[in-house]
Amino acid sequence: MTTVNKTARTPWRAVLGGSVGNMVEWYDWFVYASFATYFAASFFPKGNPTAQLLNTAGIFAVGFFMRPVGGWLLGRFADRRGRKAALTATVMLMSGSALLIAIAPTYGSVGYFGAVVLLVARLMQGLSVGGEYAASATYLTEATPPGRRGFASSFQYVSMTAGQLLGLGLQIILQRTMSEEALHSYGWRIPFIIGALGAAVVFWLRRNLMETEAYDEKARETGAQQRGTLRALLQHKREFALVIALTMGGTLAYYTYTTYLTKYLSNTAGLPKTTASVVSFCALFLFMLLQPLAGALSDRIGRRPLLIAFGIGATLGTVPLMTALSNVGDFTGALLLSLAGLVIVTGYTSINAVVKAEMFPTHVRALGVALPYAIANALFGGTAEYVALWFKDSGIESGFYWYVAGCAAVSLVVYVFMRETRDAALSRREEAAEPVPERV
Repeated sequence: MTTVNKTARTPWRAVLGGSVGNMVEWYDWFVYASFATYFAASFFPKGNPTAQLLNTAGIFAVGFFMRPVGGWLLGRFADRRGRKAALTATVMLMSGSALLIAIAPTYGSVGYFGAVVLLVARLMQGLSVGGEYAASATYLTEATPPGRRGFASSFQYVSMTAGQLLGLGLQIILQRTMSEEALHSYGWRIPFIIGALGAAVVFWLRRNLMETEAYDEKARETGAQQRGTLRALLQHKREFALVIALTMGGTLAYYTYTTYLTKYLSNTAGLPKTTASVVSFCALFLFMLLQPLAGALSDRIGRRPLLIAFGIGATLGTVPLMTALSNVGDFTGALLLSLAGLVIVTGYTSINAVVKAEMFPTHVRALGVALPYAIANALFGGTAEYVALWFKDSGIESGFYWYVAGCAAVSLVVYVFMRETRDAALSRREEAAEPVPERV
């Protein structure tokens, strides 16, 4: 067991390098969701707006089903070639996919070929994000000394939320400076161009990162062929299953209150698109500020109490919160209810990355975080919007609320019986309880 070093300093350069790239990755990922209402008609025949959203949500979900593949390939790459190399590779993939969406032809000019281009871009994004989560989570965890890991790794969701805020902020600006017709015609391409350009800056930043001590230590002890293999990962079947189970409720709740929220407030509650966007922006900004506070709290009291609090809140609170949101009629009410949901979700988002990284040994840590997490996201996170719209299209929208609550209840059982991971040793130095020097 590692002695918690409360005086160790947070390596801010490492946190910045791991987080900023993650921000750009998730900016591109969420821009697709937040601008779907504007480009849905560009790639599919005119008709029922809900049906068009179902089509674009289906392609959104397909991107999630590529995440296990990306998690396997890039998680393996991170365990064999290093966390830094994997972080650089994911940004290159994301940049290419954003550019592809920006130049995709419309249904009016080439028929369904434009949708095919959109699909290919989403497949690339799925590969990239599948590896990005693991590489970022592993890097932030390994590069930070004990006693600060919960705080440092919480910046993964700070950066994810910041990326979404950038997308929503740009959407609000474009909504106020461009006509509705212009946005549907060509304005939706602007954020994807910005995402592709931003990735170039992040590529340079990540090239200057240092490799983590834990990885360097393991690389000296074992050959590359012994690291990041499925055979080695399957020696940790229990941890593999735990990651899937503890993720299902958290990722579903997260995407419900973030990605799907703007559409829900507009399509169900009847709020104007501009009002729904501002509500989401304000709620997400406050949510982002909560992440480091909750992460730091987990360094003091442990990871399980926060996970259990999330599980109880999501199981009991989802149905009444979503029901109230469906009937909300003003900005203030929508903001308070949305924020209540996000406060509950914080118990999961602020620490889920560090919990998973602390479960696995160094030689399979990135793959162990990536693959089961990506599978859970493909099954529950990526399908959240599609399932929600399916329930709505079928006339039983409240069924989705119960679905989210049920998945959270399953995860709650896991949280109650799982072991505490806060004091896990990630290197020989930590096993010996020696002071951990600052790494930048």
